[in-house]
Amino acid sequence: MRTRTPLTRLAAGTAVVALALTGCSVTTEAGGEDVSVGKGSIQKDEALAGQSIAIGSKEFTENIVLGHIAMLALKAAGANVVDKTNIKGSVNVRKAMLAGEVNAYWEYTGTGWITYLGHTDPIADSQRQYEAVAKEDKEKNGVVWGAIAPANNTYALAVREDKAKEWNLKTLSDLAAFVKKNPDQATFCFETEFSSRNDGWNGVAKTYGMNVPAANRKVMDVGVVYNETKKGESCNFGEVYVTDGRISNLKLVPLEDDKHFFPIYNPALTLNKDTAAKYPSLASVLDPIAAKLDNDTLRKLNERVDVKGESVAQVTADWMKQEGFIG
Repeated sequence: MRTRTPLTRLAAGTAVVALALTGCSVTTEAGGEDVSVGKGSIQKDEALAGQSIAIGSKEFTENIVLGHIAMLALKAAGANVVDKTNIKGSVNVRKAMLAGEVNAYWEYTGTGWITYLGHTDPIADSQRQYEAVAKEDKEKNGVVWGAIAPANNTYALAVREDKAKEWNLKTLSDLAAFVKKNPDQATFCFETEFSSRNDGWNGVAKTYGMNVPAANRKVMDVGVVYNETKKGESCNFGEVYVTDGRISNLKLVPLEDDKHFFPIYNPALTLNKDTAAKYPSLASVLDPIAAKLDNDTLRKLNERVDVKGESVAQVTADWMKQEGFIG
């Protein structure tokens, strides 16, 4: 169900459409079941107890998963959560938060820096990027950022596991050398936006010196890219997103961006200024949870939803209980 990717998060800033603020049901849910929250490490917060807190999310699986994690945490803290996950489009959920229709949602540092703050050059260091985003967004828009998760849902170029070993490919610099030596096997699959954007193929090809003829670059739906890369018929290399659950399932290997071209996309809970002022402890409820959300964890959670077809509610509750946040 992953219909929103890092590149479309960037592109969303160019189109303004009507807000979808009706609390849409999660399309990846089997039945939208309400999962009970027992006693765990999250303690009841008197400032949040009984308060109505609306949590939003974008419409792709990972962001919905993060939204449900936030709802479970706040429910355990005593709040009455309102499910407004699965809002269509990054700009829409951001506007919903700024308008007060949504109190909080998980955003990505790269999206905040490029889409909302208008910068063209990302900061290569994760912590410095986060600090810059948090400072400027608060000053300009009153948006408060909670702690970032170590996960980085950025772009990558991936290859089949067996070929990565056979061709000794670990980094994009390795790939660039491979392209020069093996032009016939240097075939790529991309989604439309990645194929034409400077922060997609054009930029990464220039940075690493990869000269790949148009005939060796296939453009297709993002969901098809993963399967085609796995099959190795249309392409040997494909554009993927680092925390996507299909990577492990299809035995693909994302190559390291050793020149740090791609923007960093660490997720963090964001709150509008009124919510942050009224509930100053809200973000801190999520801080210990954010610390546990690395690439491998999010990839496995996404895989359970996207590949195994499990409900978001059950997947997130299982993980929160496994980590001891709820009982």
